[in-house]
Amino acid sequence: MSRASDRAYHHIRNMILSGELQPGSQIREEALAELCGVSRTPVRDSLRRLEAEMFVRRNDSQRSFVADWSLDDLEDAFQLRCMLESHAAKRAAARITREQLAHMRMHNSQLKQAIDAESPDVPRFLDHNRQFHAIILEAANSERLFNMLVQVTEQPVILRTARQYDLENLRRSHHEHDELLIAFENRDGDWAAAVMTAHIRRAFHAYAEAHSTDTRIGQSNLAA
Repeated sequence: MSRASDRAYHHIRNMILSGELQPGSQIREEALAELCGVSRTPVRDSLRRLEAEMFVRRNDSQRSFVADWSLDDLEDAFQLRCMLESHAAKRAAARITREQLAHMRMHNSQLKQAIDAESPDVPRFLDHNRQFHAIILEAANSERLFNMLVQVTEQPVILRTARQYDLENLRRSHHEHDELLIAFENRDGDWAAAVMTAHIRRAFHAYAEAHSTDTRIGQSNLAA
């Protein structure tokens, strides 16, 4: 892939992740080419790549749209993440180093500070949460597992899920990280896998509840 295509890919992907390009919205190549400072060819290359990663969908007339998944699609993605990341946690428990554990504790401490701020700092929470989970995957030491998980965990739904969290859910996430750390310290892979499974299933139900609420509000607005 050319440097122009790579630059356009990252620009468009970040626009999707940030919500600047909303789920279901049409993607216009000319406008994106101007925004990215490239021709339309790199934009097309980028959209094909994003379509393969399920960030973008194409309709029968070959128009591109930001992916907007159904709740069934989302549950499937969470189930895949649950299976893969719980397996990563089990592997990591047998391989994790003291240095990696120390870094995880630091990120969890920073995550708690983000939660305890006068107004919870969700971007800071997301950053340290991402790094906490990245260390687990690093400790699992499986390139195949890494490649499979990257696609699942970097989809826009993860960002949108965190934005639906209330203070109670943010605190529960932090406490579940604490329990994961204890499981890793004890080299107990089954315990780590069980905590990770519960951690991700709770995230799905938080998203599903918010998704249902948004759907009801949308239907009420249409009826008004």
